[in-house]
Amino acid sequence: MELKKGYQKTEIGVIPQDWDSIHLSNLCRSICDGTHFTPTYVSNGIPFYSVENITANDFVNTKFISEAEHALLIKRCKPERGDILMTRITAGIIGDTKLLDWDVNASIYVSLALLKPNNYVASEFLYRYTKSSAFIRDVERRALINATPKKINMSEIGTIPIPVPSNKAEQKIIAASLSDADELVIGLSKLIAKKRNIKQATMQQLLTGKTRLSGFNEKWDIKQLGDVAHIKTGSRNNEDKVADGQYPFFVRSDSIERINTFSYECEAILVPGEGRIGDIFHYINGRFDAHQRVYVISQFKNEVLGQYIHLYMSQNFGNWAMQNSVKATVDSLRLPTFQTFEMLFPPTAAEQLAIIKVISDIENEIAALEKRLEKTRMLKQGMMQELLTGRIRLV
Repeated sequence: MELKKGYQKTEIGVIPQDWDSIHLSNLCRSICDGTHFTPTYVSNGIPFYSVENITANDFVNTKFISEAEHALLIKRCKPERGDILMTRITAGIIGDTKLLDWDVNASIYVSLALLKPNNYVASEFLYRYTKSSAFIRDVERRALINATPKKINMSEIGTIPIPVPSNKAEQKIIAASLSDADELVIGLSKLIAKKRNIKQATMQQLLTGKTRLSGFNEKWDIKQLGDVAHIKTGSRNNEDKVADGQYPFFVRSDSIERINTFSYECEAILVPGEGRIGDIFHYINGRFDAHQRVYVISQFKNEVLGQYIHLYMSQNFGNWAMQNSVKATVDSLRLPTFQTFEMLFPPTAAEQLAIIKVISDIENEIAALEKRLEKTRMLKQGMMQELLTGRIRLV
């Protein structure tokens, strides 16, 4: 295939002619790892970073070592602002990174490598490249085969090729663009978390009657689930599922399988009787089938809405289930646990429906934000692929 004018083929792929493919060791003043000895931890002192701080992106809640021990450790490997931490021994992802963009006073463990960029490359650009699929792939290729946990030797890290614009200003512009995309993803994630908290608080208020919606003031009732609905388990086995089946098949999971038969055609709530008990609640109105260890709650009495019960159970059934589970090989639930579960009920379907609508509106807003977040993440991945290979130029 003919190269596009102004581009060259390198070991890392096709890049602009005014870019270079440079091994990581030639982009760093040094690459060192942390202490090979487990330090003595103290309750308060100098932060001590390990893999967990990177994977959780949490550098506030750390372990601590004494100032005396820290003074010894930084003689060999001293983290500083502008350096990049990289996981090199972990059960998770090797090659996960964190840019130290603050004034650092910490030591690190052997599970981390510390990359100290030289003057040829902007720290922000190198950090952004370490977040690319190409970098992770190159790290994985150099990892020790069958090592448990995963590991890459220090001597291999420096051999990773990096595509670098020769113009440092271009490096910084690319890094800034990708940072803006990151901020958008972070902002959406925070907004979704906030909306989920609002939903949780709203459910807590509305499903207990502490807050009443306008126009409703009648006294609420306490009813047992067995008095307002029919409860039984399904009759199917896992072997009955069909990959492209016509109907939903509810099993002991939050994933919904498919099946070509249906035993039910109604409004229902589906709750697994074992496994993650009190944690999974499905709602459906239509044709479906259910596993023999999944409880089907249906045939709701007059003035009782299945969607309201679904909301109430998702909020309150978990604690009841754990208190009343049968302790065997796995925790499991029996029919009486469902039948005797007590719920607060607005006396009219109209008030139940009003509560459902308020919470449903919040859920729809969250779903729309989640779709936007997914799309933004995909766009960001596309930007990384284009900008970090020079396919799109910003200067």
